[in-house]
Amino acid sequence: MSQPDTAERAEARAREATVPLGDRIAAFGPIIGLVLLCAAGATLNSDFATLDNALNVLTRTAFIGIIAVGMCFVIILGGIDLSVGSMAALIAGCVILFINWAASAFGSPLMAVIGGAALAVVLGGVFGLLHGILIAKGRIEPFIVTLGTLGIYRAYLTYFADGGALTLDNALADLYAPVYYGSFLGVPIPVWVFLLVALLGALILNRTIFGRHVQAIGSNETVARYAAVDVERVKILTYMLLGLCVGVATLLYVPRLGSASPTTGLLWELEAIAAVIVGGAALKGGHGSITGTVIGAILLSVISNILNLTSLISVYLNAAVQGFVIITVAFLQKGRR
Repeated sequence: MSQPDTAERAEARAREATVPLGDRIAAFGPIIGLVLLCAAGATLNSDFATLDNALNVLTRTAFIGIIAVGMCFVIILGGIDLSVGSMAALIAGCVILFINWAASAFGSPLMAVIGGAALAVVLGGVFGLLHGILIAKGRIEPFIVTLGTLGIYRAYLTYFADGGALTLDNALADLYAPVYYGSFLGVPIPVWVFLLVALLGALILNRTIFGRHVQAIGSNETVARYAAVDVERVKILTYMLLGLCVGVATLLYVPRLGSASPTTGLLWELEAIAAVIVGGAALKGGHGSITGTVIGAILLSVISNILNLTSLISVYLNAAVQGFVIITVAFLQKGRR
């Protein structure tokens, strides 16, 4: 073993030794919280601890969980995206309009549905690319860019729907339905897609140069620039990745109701950000994990599920609970490195 390798390992051990005990325990916080919540749910309602309910929770988690995987990259980068819910709504509306038109134009309902699913991913990538360019090249704060597009996306959906709802034709809705209601090996399709997206996200974040650059920029953008990291390119690709995740989540969501309205995707940004933060990501960037994000998304869904089954509080206060969770976790992070 060479001397430099020995020195690097010694330095790494020294850094690990200086990590406060509280930080080490906090890393397991989401898992501990999820276990305790599941125990509480099983105690409060016997229907909670059933396979059907577990699959229902995971299926409902899939949409937000997929978006949260992309949001994890953005938050680690040191950014934010407040527009994902409105983006999903507009994508859903465009997909419905396209499928209804393409079914007659192509003469093939199946090709129309496949084209609509592809359109969802493409639109997500384009919207994410637009965000990335405005933030990286335009030097505009992510908060301002995505706050602006939040209003733009939802306004255009409302315009296309004329203030009402866009609906898939019945025959097309039945053809598209298996994407959400179908299952493989007894597990719903959205859960499989969520698992695949999470695995790919973890691989990209932890095993690629791009993932290391995302973490480096979030830790210290100036140092990353001195290290010859193409900061603008990484930012653009990161927001584009989030857009692709929104597109994938939307193509799974459309067959659930077969419609899109001005309330579609409402507060999804709150849920996605909450999942990432609860999962242990640092609000200031530089640190986070896909595993923690997945656990955070499931944890929030379990909270909603418990509230629905037990009627401890009104279901209309679910968003308030998520808001309190974000504020509490952010407060607790103040004392952590």
